Amino acid sequence: MVGKHNISEIQVTPIKPVNGLVGFVSFVLDGFLYLGSIGVITRPQGGYRLTYPTKTSGSKNLNIFYPINKSFADFIETTVLQEFERVIGL
Repeated sequence: MVGKHNISEIQVTPIKPVNGLVGFVSFVLDGFLYLGSIGVITRPQGGYRLTYPTKTSGSKNLNIFYPINKSFADFIETTVLQEFERVIGL
């Protein structure tokens, strides 16, 4: 299932690091769905990971969207972080 998906129009916005947050990314999935406001966070052991947007309602954090399948999440992370590293010059 993962191999049949396409990520395009990856946009990278590096920011001045704040508590591990080093940038934001957005992309288009399969030419039909825009996904944005995805945070890029440094990993303590090196490298980066993605965090997906949430909305606070009262005392609860509600997930806006996120991948629910590990292999699909890995596919997104690998594809998007390759472009992030290219843009920031790694």
